[in-house]
Amino acid sequence: MCQDVNIDQLKKQLQSFLNQLDKLEPSQASVEDVDRLIKLIEEMEQKLT
Repeated sequence: MCQDVNIDQLKKQLQSFLNQLDKLEPSQASVEDVDRLIKLIEEMEQKLT
């Protein structure tokens, strides 16, 4: 059951990441925007290990 909850949380985080990525305008993206997205990926990776 706990693993199912973790998988659901990761799915939600991944969807949030994809939504933010879709909204990001490449020509207007700042370093902070990219750093925030990288941090989200790193957090998801940590939860998988």
